[in-house]
Amino acid sequence: MQSFTGIAPVTKSSGKSKVVYARAACPKFDRQTFHELARLSVSQSQWACNYVQYYTDKGKKYHTIIRALAYKWIRILFKCWQERTPYNEDKYMATLKIRGSIFATWHLQKQS
Repeated sequence: MQSFTGIAPVTKSSGKSKVVYARAACPKFDRQTFHELARLSVSQSQWACNYVQYYTDKGKKYHTIIRALAYKWIRILFKCWQERTPYNEDKYMATLKIRGSIFATWHLQKQS
């Protein structure tokens, strides 16, 4: 799904050179939809906000971060679809804490 929608990057390598670029042959509306979902989730989802802030502080470009966030959202939504359950922010944050992800508590660390 990530490759089909154009969210997943394309890597081309030959010898010592490596180039990563955005997929051109994809449904543009689908790619834009997931990009917008990820962008708008930053104001509603604590882990998404933490994710964007973390990589912004590391110097990554904004749209690169949003595209990577969209990649994560596709995985989350696919799992919800597989299990036939709605997305639950509290359950996902608890899972991130169990796994030791910095995005579950990063905003707390930064403010200290």
